[in-house]
Amino acid sequence: MCAVAQTNVLISGTSANAIGKRMALYGYSDMLSMHEVLLDETLVDSSGRFELRCFADYPRLVYVEVECYNQSFFVEPGRTYTVWLPEFDWSVDERRNVYLDPEPLPLEFIGLQADELNLRIGRFEALVDSFMVANRVFFDPRYKPDPRRMDTLRREVLKAVGPLEDDFFGRYVNYSLAELSLAMRAVSRAKLIDRYVKNQPVRYYDEQYMRLFLALYAGSISHGTRRIGQDRLAMWVESGDAVRYADSIGLDPLLRNEQVRELAMLQALKESFYDRAYSRDAVLRMVESVGNSSKFPEHRKLASSLAQSLKGDMSTENEMVDIVLPDVDRNPVSLSDFAGKWVYMGFVRVGEPASLSEIETMAHFRDSVYAKNPDVVFVCVSCDREFQRMYHFLKNNRRGHRYNWTWLHYDGNYRMLERYGVVSYPTFILLKPDGTPYSELTPPPASGILLHGPWEKRDESMWDR
Repeated sequence: MCAVAQTNVLISGTSANAIGKRMALYGYSDMLSMHEVLLDETLVDSSGRFELRCFADYPRLVYVEVECYNQSFFVEPGRTYTVWLPEFDWSVDERRNVYLDPEPLPLEFIGLQADELNLRIGRFEALVDSFMVANRVFFDPRYKPDPRRMDTLRREVLKAVGPLEDDFFGRYVNYSLAELSLAMRAVSRAKLIDRYVKNQPVRYYDEQYMRLFLALYAGSISHGTRRIGQDRLAMWVESGDAVRYADSIGLDPLLRNEQVRELAMLQALKESFYDRAYSRDAVLRMVESVGNSSKFPEHRKLASSLAQSLKGDMSTENEMVDIVLPDVDRNPVSLSDFAGKWVYMGFVRVGEPASLSEIETMAHFRDSVYAKNPDVVFVCVSCDREFQRMYHFLKNNRRGHRYNWTWLHYDGNYRMLERYGVVSYPTFILLKPDGTPYSELTPPPASGILLHGPWEKRDESMWDR
């Protein structure tokens, strides 16, 4: 259970067929780092009931997650929400890829008033969607776009929802339409910044405002500006010269405001972290430097959260993850047990032809790979929902004896699959002897990697001849 220190929002629900399942409530620490925060979690009790709690001092976006299904919505401070989770087919993910084609968790809210925030937002977004579909030709770059259609959309929205007040919903509509105008190139970036950023308070707490801000400044710095090339920016990042970096980008008229400039700088550093032109370690050091020296309290928090998020991405690549899963006899096996060995690990489903084909290839090469280097082990993680599928595949299958390597069951550990980027089956990961991934992508057995893998011991003396 997740301990919630302070709560003022309660989500009380009942489910039809989720007894015993883990339900988790997540939110984002902020829209810059997009660092996921576990707000609460619980197990659905024997009567199908569950409760989730969190704290909000302003409407915030949260989502309920069960296994690989989720549903998002806004919660308001001091509110109690009653929800119903009808009977749901939890095996949808075994028939289609729910990561590429998501299946929403069908949460139904009970007793909401017609003017409840989520209902108002739903009606607004449905109106925008229908308008965009009906007028798609006017926004299609293959034809001559008509920016005036955005004005028409705004009039349609005002006709449907009435005058927009200076409250969360009014700002949500304005910021959403502004972001859409930017995406459709109906209004220039400079005009939108002049209207929504210049001489306006920076609403860090408003997730829709931050979405708009980040869209307005996306890619405007990290790839280089008109006055400053990317190579010079990378040099300042490498040297840790945050002052010169900030002063230089301040030459841009759209970044004259110090507070706006520093926030855009943090965004640019986040983009730079994933750009090969920059050193990841240097970017992380500069983010931490901004967090330690900024005179804006909000930026210190944002930088700290961003640094934590970036370190998490680096740890996925650079740190060993100690995960414990059950083997075919239900004995717990830890990945740390394979420390010092190359681990060729496959995430498979034993009932699917694509996985079976790769498993057969592994069986064909297993003995020769082990003979070449005893420090290599094969590990297959069965991601079939039912443990018995793996058991029968290995114990009651006449060919099961051929697959004589370590088999584990994923045991409902969806967060592990997310960490390793498993979105389809089969997926293969090669772990180095220190337990870290060898590369971002690992070829499957059919690619020929098992003929001459990176684990093979090479005769270095041949290079001295």
